[in-house]
Amino acid sequence: MRNLCASLALLLFCLLLGMRQATAQPAPQPGELDVRGNTDGEYDATNEVVTFTNGVTVTYTDASGITVLTAKKASVDQINGDVYAEGSVRIQKDKATWISDKVHYNFKTEAMDGDSFRMGQAPFYVAGKHLQGTGLGTNGVYHGTNGVITTDDYYHPLQKVRAMSFTIVPGRYVEAHDAMLCAGDVPVFYLPYYRHDLNQDQNQFTFLPGYRSAFGPYLLSSYNWLLNDQLRGAVHADYREKRGPGAGPDFNYNFGEFGEGMLRYYYAHDSEPGTDPINLPLPENRQRVYFSYDAHPATNLTIQSQVAYQSDPYITRDFFESEYNRDIQPSTFLDVNQFWRNWSVDALAQPRVNPFWETVERLPDVRLSGFRQEIGSTPVYYESQSSLGYFRRQFADTNLNNGGDYAASRADTYHQLTMPENFFGWLNFTPRVGGRYTYYETASGPGATTTNQSREVFNTGAEVSFTTWRLWKGAESDFWDVDGIRHIFQPSINYVYVPRPNVLPSQLPQFDYQLTNNLRMLPIDFPDYNSIDSINSENALRYGLNNRLQTKRNGELDDLVNWGVYMDWNLRPRTDQSTFSDIYSDFSLKPRSWLTFNSATRYSIENEQFNLAQHTISFQPGSTWSWTVGHLYVRTGPILGPGDNLYTSLFFYRLNENWGTRLAHYFDASTGTLQEQDYTIYRDLRSWTAALTFRELNNLSKGKDYAVAFTFSFKSFPRFPLGQDTVRSASLVGY
Repeated sequence: MRNLCASLALLLFCLLLGMRQATAQPAPQPGELDVRGNTDGEYDATNEVVTFTNGVTVTYTDASGITVLTAKKASVDQINGDVYAEGSVRIQKDKATWISDKVHYNFKTEAMDGDSFRMGQAPFYVAGKHLQGTGLGTNGVYHGTNGVITTDDYYHPLQKVRAMSFTIVPGRYVEAHDAMLCAGDVPVFYLPYYRHDLNQDQNQFTFLPGYRSAFGPYLLSSYNWLLNDQLRGAVHADYREKRGPGAGPDFNYNFGEFGEGMLRYYYAHDSEPGTDPINLPLPENRQRVYFSYDAHPATNLTIQSQVAYQSDPYITRDFFESEYNRDIQPSTFLDVNQFWRNWSVDALAQPRVNPFWETVERLPDVRLSGFRQEIGSTPVYYESQSSLGYFRRQFADTNLNNGGDYAASRADTYHQLTMPENFFGWLNFTPRVGGRYTYYETASGPGATTTNQSREVFNTGAEVSFTTWRLWKGAESDFWDVDGIRHIFQPSINYVYVPRPNVLPSQLPQFDYQLTNNLRMLPIDFPDYNSIDSINSENALRYGLNNRLQTKRNGELDDLVNWGVYMDWNLRPRTDQSTFSDIYSDFSLKPRSWLTFNSATRYSIENEQFNLAQHTISFQPGSTWSWTVGHLYVRTGPILGPGDNLYTSLFFYRLNENWGTRLAHYFDASTGTLQEQDYTIYRDLRSWTAALTFRELNNLSKGKDYAVAFTFSFKSFPRFPLGQDTVRSASLVGY
């Protein structure tokens, strides 16, 4: 409870800091006008007006952004910024698009005068007979007559508002007078005045009804509200027939440079909470508090904070599955960082607020980093990293913890000199030498076993690398989508030597230690290697080789092949090392712009077997369908822990303009179990979209869990951002 109170006090401090009002933004500066035509234009030198009659693109760049006008014909006054355009005129400014047959537009004042126009700024679309207006940025006001306002992204909208006169303030709102709400061409309701903000987060209700084996019938309902640009949120009121009610508010705040973040609270009275991993009952009254804060109150000063309190370890798994899949054990911390050109100071406080998770508390950990910088006019560069902190390693508070917690203060300083050289114009050689001193006080706590220690570490080594490339301009293939080929070849060798420290890791408290079950290769040299307490002797060569084949696609560089291979040769291996490490490979192949193959493997030379193999192949030939197939294999063993052998398939198919489907499968080959299968049908209903989802989860220890849910969302106020249901499929059946 003491840690929770401290964290809540930290939360209030960050909120008070964020309540300060942001300063006004600087006014836009004069910009630059760029005019380009498909053919030569006529230039009037007296008035500095250029005219194009066979296609023209005008681009204007200023502090507020980029404005682009395209048309079949246009006369451009390069001094005043006036453009008289005709024929398929399109103006793109920020998120708004304007289309008309004939327009007079001024890039500098944003004055506009046109007939028969259309304007779109998702999720709203406006069309009218005449438009006229002027103004800069958010002060721009445009008036029109005989208009139509709709949220339907159809040429013939089903629901719309017809207005005799209307006003558009780009980025802010649309306002109409003497208006009529229509269903198709049928008048439904007269509106003497109508206004809608051009903002996707409006006050609205959302409902998600469904059935799940673990919940029974359920209804998740939310009221989403918007107070102003600084504060918005939602109120949740849920009911699950088997589990009971749940409710809580969300607040999202944005105070500009003085901070943004969120505050969330949720309470559930759970009728069937179940048990934890050691078969102890979970509480019926379950709750969670989440707070985040991110601010940049001064130049190069960053403040980040997060509080994640949970009454038990599985409340997010049971009620917020998308969050649980993203982060099983969210941490609580406050991190303040000040950055200068060559130096950085970072202060990190990390208390434990959830006793059922193992945590290394940092109360606090202050670090001064010196970035690589030249020493005077010499070819020698200096870098350093020094830290001071009080640490407490606390194991999960269960009956399996026999009081092994321990704590100690630690002071550490590291300094290194490098001298990068280039020989023959192509060979890079960087020798280095460094030293580290670390002091540990006598550890305290029931699990303490170490006394005062002073450890010295010396390191040296060198890295050799070069990059060479060759270009074949004439290499072309329509089938492989190739327009020229460039091959880039980058080999490297990094030698690291660290003699045996005077104090071994077994004699030190382990706060920053090297994990044994990392799937990927860890850094080998300092200061990137930051497992301070597990530093041991090292005498190794790291080999790296990267090959890339590049080509041009749609005028931009694209990688046909990107293959990196890495391995370590331990010249004097310790007892916990083999002579050669696993060979790591990262490979990607993109033979067509719509076809991608990715591979990540880890091969053991000693045992002649793969410890890791992860492959995916993605097909996306157009907007009609896409298919991604993957396989993940992790060998079970003492190094990588529990293994995995999982096949995945994710398939999208757009049947037509209104219907689409999604099929997802996850098959565990090690147990022969189809762990998860999802089937979703999407329906486009003009102003809103709907999705019907069936999901089956197969947990061998708890049996099968079935879920059926119906989600719907107005296009103008989507329930989740575009594509989120792809990466967070749990949002289709819940939170």
